[in-house]
Amino acid sequence: MSIRTLIIETKWGGLSLVSLYLSALSGMVVALQYDPATPFFSASSLDLLTPFGQFFRACHFYSSQLFFLFSLCHLAAVILAKTDQQLRFGKWLLLICSVPAALLLLFTGYVLRADATGEAAGVIAENITLSIPFLGTVLNSLLFSIEAEGMKRVYANHLVGLGLVWGVCCWDHLRRYRVGFAQHSLLLFVTVAVSLFLAAPMEPARLGLFHIQGPWFLLGLQELLRYIQPFWAGVVFPSTVVAALVCVGTEAPGRRRSLLFIAGWLTVYCILSIIAALR
Repeated sequence: MSIRTLIIETKWGGLSLVSLYLSALSGMVVALQYDPATPFFSASSLDLLTPFGQFFRACHFYSSQLFFLFSLCHLAAVILAKTDQQLRFGKWLLLICSVPAALLLLFTGYVLRADATGEAAGVIAENITLSIPFLGTVLNSLLFSIEAEGMKRVYANHLVGLGLVWGVCCWDHLRRYRVGFAQHSLLLFVTVAVSLFLAAPMEPARLGLFHIQGPWFLLGLQELLRYIQPFWAGVVFPSTVVAALVCVGTEAPGRRRSLLFIAGWLTVYCILSIIAALR
């Protein structure tokens, strides 16, 4: 079976979109109950006080994870099949820019919980952003500003700003898709079933706890921060793989070198993530 045939049969893009729709619908219910002035209380009270709140929060959490994972699978499948060469460089650049936008969407969801994981992730994100020369303060004010304004800026970006950025980057690609929910009924059934019986994580702060693991997709970065400065670990290191993904849209031999770099980068990041997970 060719890789191109595998792409058609597995339909990573369709799986990603179905997960996105489920995340958006459940997120609307969660957003109605969420108060950025009391983030931890309003997030935890969804499970305890709101009718079916635990289900909707879990559905939003798990479908968001699946959206990001399926998006990465779709991107990897497209790169391996070399279908990106059918796109103009500008369109390919926009699609690559949607990856950090999707990552920030997922990340801000963790921060909004304001539990132990969310608080730690927010502090790390602010410190990394502020380490950027000249633009750090402006970018932090635009994206986070947690210390000054609490969750207001993060909430607005998670609810509207980052979603709009992702949509603009992917619009030309998305408008070609026609997703049939019946084709992905198994995914919908499994996601809903898991959400009914497995609550989304919520980790209250604990006194005397020295090490708090961040979100699974940032474990490698969290480990790297132990060894090098925030700007190099949190800005330069991730930017190299984004630049390599952009270069994948060029002709060989630059494409081949970029693919080798991405493979090496992912290997290093996986090793760092395993080390962080075992701490």
